[in-house]
Amino acid sequence: MPKRGKKYQDSVKEYNKAEVYDVEQAMDIVVKTSKAKFDETIELHARLGVDGRHADQQVRGAIVLPHGVGKTKKVLVFAKGPKATEAEEAGADFVGAEEMAQKIQSEGWFDFDVVIATPDMMSVVGRLGKVLGPKGLMPNPKSGTVTMDVAKAIEEVKAGKVEYRLDKANIIHTPIGKTSFGADKLADNFNAIMGAIIKAKPASAKGQYLKSVVVTSTMGPGVKINPMKLG
Repeated sequence: MPKRGKKYQDSVKEYNKAEVYDVEQAMDIVVKTSKAKFDETIELHARLGVDGRHADQQVRGAIVLPHGVGKTKKVLVFAKGPKATEAEEAGADFVGAEEMAQKIQSEGWFDFDVVIATPDMMSVVGRLGKVLGPKGLMPNPKSGTVTMDVAKAIEEVKAGKVEYRLDKANIIHTPIGKTSFGADKLADNFNAIMGAIIKAKPASAKGQYLKSVVVTSTMGPGVKINPMKLG
């Protein structure tokens, strides 16, 4: 275990790390224990009682958080013709086709946070699966990032849309805002995304769906939330 810094140690003393809290208490604690000099990101980590190796137990989707995530995301859109123009007018940071794929492949360029593509461009984007996939950047119809309505997709991303999906350990990791939001806005965002995750429960999932739910700040300790009170 790496040695933790003094600020982390002080934060841990301010609450009972072994206890589970309700949402409002947890947000209050995570804000108070966020001691870094920068505006820390608050993240949700939810372990689910599913097996993501099975296609019918995948949990994935996207939601626009009520208060955004405190960061304006850079958007890359793969589109041609009128759809490329539409993307530029809607505020996409980068728009292109084969030349963008080439830039990613040959230069290792990743100066963007979200990739949106029109369906006809997926043959080009598909070749980037090995580099975009591991970074969670591959466009997907379920998350609304493969679409003909590129303007709407860009607008949602800029408004604070977040994607959620299982990792290999069946845990969802997603930002829910910044320390500066305060406990109330963080609770709003948390409740919105947890509602979406609960709604996305696969029909084939058996037993307890929410195994554990933890919120953390970038540099701070985790605060456990009682999953039994979340639905």
